[in-house]
Amino acid sequence: MNLPEPVAERLDRRDDLVNKLGDVLRADQLIACPEDLVAYECDAVSAYRQRPLAVALPEETSEVAAVVKVCAELDIPIVPWGAGTGLSGGALAREDGVVLSTARMNGVLDIDLENRTITVQPGVTNKGVSDAVAAHGFYYAPDPSSQIACSIGGNIAENSGGVHCLKYGTTTNNVLGLEVVLADGETVRVGGKGMEQAGCDLLGLLTGSEGLLAITTEATLRILPKPECARALMAVFDSIEAAGQAVALVIAAGMVPAGMEIMDRLSIEAVEDFVGAGYPLGVEALLLVELDGPTSEVECQMGVLQDLLTRAGAGQIRVAENEEQRLKLWAGRKAAFPAMGRISPDYYCMDGTIPRGQLPHVLKRIGEFSRQYGLAVANVFHAGDGNLHPLVLYDSNREGDLEKAEALGAEILKLCVDVGGVLSGEHGVGLEKRDLMPCMFNDADLDAQERIKECFDPGHILNPGKVFPVLRRCVEGGAMHVHAGEESFPELERF
Repeated sequence: MNLPEPVAERLDRRDDLVNKLGDVLRADQLIACPEDLVAYECDAVSAYRQRPLAVALPEETSEVAAVVKVCAELDIPIVPWGAGTGLSGGALAREDGVVLSTARMNGVLDIDLENRTITVQPGVTNKGVSDAVAAHGFYYAPDPSSQIACSIGGNIAENSGGVHCLKYGTTTNNVLGLEVVLADGETVRVGGKGMEQAGCDLLGLLTGSEGLLAITTEATLRILPKPECARALMAVFDSIEAAGQAVALVIAAGMVPAGMEIMDRLSIEAVEDFVGAGYPLGVEALLLVELDGPTSEVECQMGVLQDLLTRAGAGQIRVAENEEQRLKLWAGRKAAFPAMGRISPDYYCMDGTIPRGQLPHVLKRIGEFSRQYGLAVANVFHAGDGNLHPLVLYDSNREGDLEKAEALGAEILKLCVDVGGVLSGEHGVGLEKRDLMPCMFNDADLDAQERIKECFDPGHILNPGKVFPVLRRCVEGGAMHVHAGEESFPELERF
């Protein structure tokens, strides 16, 4: 295959690149041997793989800046890499680029209990933040299911959420300040320890920007006192649509639980076989709900919640009687993704978000799509804020299965947009949803987004080929044109 000229030129500069990176990094901070690059050829979307030219492992901000300057000088693309747990292909390497991993930047820099903040490097894991302040009675609210592995830098890039984001918000609601390195190697700070900052909301712009605008090297996060009481319950329903309707009823009643999660029959049985969380078998849907706050308030709300769920048709309600039982209920939900490996060789994870009132309709349509394409779909999602995670099960060894999974996934995401939702809740657009962006944004919207990218990264070296669709219609004349991603992933392997 003939490579695009810029890509071929970058491959020819590989030796020069490795030598220059060797001038700013120690030998153990640079990976360039082809066999050692295999670990960086994909993120958690393993269906797409591509090895980079090299991997840089900086340990401090000055080294990140130095790597960026070298790549800018040589016009070499950079793919920022957190823990590699992303589910949208956002950290997929380029064969003509460098992966810049922040895994070794894993220090806790400051704990300020008076201002209820913690400042960390981007390689600290999500759970590691809560662990660092647990002895003081505090915790970090966003809790993705991969929190034992996913990093704060990756959470910021994708605006990750978790089971408690209904009440406490996603990453963007819990980040107060950032230190970032720009595409020219300049280091800047935005925000701080205060809750509000004057001027443009650069913090909001950078959080969720998927590595296209800057590379996070330090983050100041909001920490919260552990609630006095936390109680969880499990409600059983005879259909997943009924469970979705129950969520709408609870929210309409004015309650804001700490978390509300739905699992369907397929995911329940896979999880129970995997971790033994105590979920009943043979039921169509489970709704997990958690309330937290002052003990008197939680006890009062628990009674109201049980009445609402009974009215919604719950056939069985089980309340966790102690902390061990509460954690066991949530352990099952957080093991849902890995549990799928017991029932399917591969799965394709969606991430659309919809208005809560549309849950019954959308879940019914997902079932219809599943039958239409002949692929099973396991539904696991953050029901409280309408963030769906349908898992399309397929076998990559069976010809045509991956293509069917992609097509089914696209149908689900387009449906989410059609009912007033969005393409992504917390996994990001990355490569996976890139060419679906015109379903949600018109040309004027995409032009505005690309102008922002141009301001931050005029050389297009930061994670190029992600988020922005390669082909889309011009407003003038309806002709198709190619944008900055035209040379993206010329020899992308699919598995």
